[in-house]
Amino acid sequence: MAVFKCKNADDVLKAVKDYNVSFIQFWFIDILGTLKSFQIAPRELESAFEEGMGFDGSSITGFTKIQESDMVAFPDPTTFQLVAWRPSDRPVARLFCDIKNPDGTPFAADSRFVLKKMLKKAADKGYTYYVGPELEFFLFANSSEPRILDRGGYFDAPPLDLANDVRRDINFALESMGIAVEYSHHEVAPSQHEIDLRYSEGLSMADTAITYRVVVKEIARKHGCYATFMPKPLFGENGSGMHVHQSLFKGSKNAFFDAQAPGHLSKEAQSYIAGILKHASEFTLVTNQWVNSYKRLVPGYEAPVYVAWAQRNRSALVRVPMYKPGKEAATRIELRSPDPACNPYLAFAVMLGAGLKGIEEGYKLSKPIEENIFHMNEKEMKKNGITALPGSLHEAILNLEKSALMREILGEHLHGALVDYKKMEWDQYRTQVTEWEIERYLPVL
Repeated sequence: MAVFKCKNADDVLKAVKDYNVSFIQFWFIDILGTLKSFQIAPRELESAFEEGMGFDGSSITGFTKIQESDMVAFPDPTTFQLVAWRPSDRPVARLFCDIKNPDGTPFAADSRFVLKKMLKKAADKGYTYYVGPELEFFLFANSSEPRILDRGGYFDAPPLDLANDVRRDINFALESMGIAVEYSHHEVAPSQHEIDLRYSEGLSMADTAITYRVVVKEIARKHGCYATFMPKPLFGENGSGMHVHQSLFKGSKNAFFDAQAPGHLSKEAQSYIAGILKHASEFTLVTNQWVNSYKRLVPGYEAPVYVAWAQRNRSALVRVPMYKPGKEAATRIELRSPDPACNPYLAFAVMLGAGLKGIEEGYKLSKPIEENIFHMNEKEMKKNGITALPGSLHEAILNLEKSALMREILGEHLHGALVDYKKMEWDQYRTQVTEWEIERYLPVL
């Protein structure tokens, strides 16, 4: 399957004709990161580039009220690719869309627009933001119960790893859509997997993360199983994370690298890390947005809970992979708390915004913590200035709600809508009577 690098609408129109494309899917997401899509025939594409395609925004989570519901989707020609899971004789293509108001102005609650704003802010300072997320997932027998397919562990090979063929086909599908795969493997938990993507510029990578989730689910379905990015589907096992490697470049120079600095981290890198640490509890609702996310963020399962940074220590929130001589361009930081069920556009936006705030204000970086934080007692953590991430969705909501920086990054509309929707989710969750409660309390109370 061809990989396209379209630059404008004319390139797309030519590709659609040359490859006899049957339909074009227009993709965008709601504020929670759920993919929305509608299809158009090739004959409608030229006018769609010029005028956009209208839809009812009041039916999309977090968009608009019914009295102001008209929205317009404008396809981004640079995102044109054939989808890998459709028949090749009459291929189907997809285009990501920017959502605008009827007057042509950007829609404030469009997640893609929120990230674009932050990328422009970085660009105005001379920076290009690069991101490399590691999205973990589970493969189960179906979507109604977490029934595992194997009991493999970290880096296990067949026969312990029974999904080698599934991952291989996912890799082929991703590559056919122009998404570079670095490597893939079985993860720590039974039936858990990871496919790592080569880093790219922030907006491109957010589009890629959405595409990745769709490809993984579609290829799994073709193999008769179900792929989930649920953060913690199995009790007593590791959850699925989305460790996010990130760096800032000025032209071809990595702004995070300084050959003379301790750990080869430039002052910009140090302040960026300090910004991430200072505002982590404020943006956790964005990077970990579900009730289930906080079942993963507990000590003992490799998920970071405590706000600290280190170079080798994987119990810290931020890790700085060790510098290798001659690999200055690879100098980066790794934020380990996000999970793969987040909205990647907003997640990248709040990380970048927090880091840039650290650079703007000249935040000072605390000392690295190389000891295992999970083994520290409360007194030791207090001595080292280590605090904890929010322990529940409710706590994360309150932190986001009162954060002026997050309101600035997300915009008033999206910030308020996200807080409101998550309050509703928390209320629905906390009023449930769970099986655990019945088993524990009913026989004795």
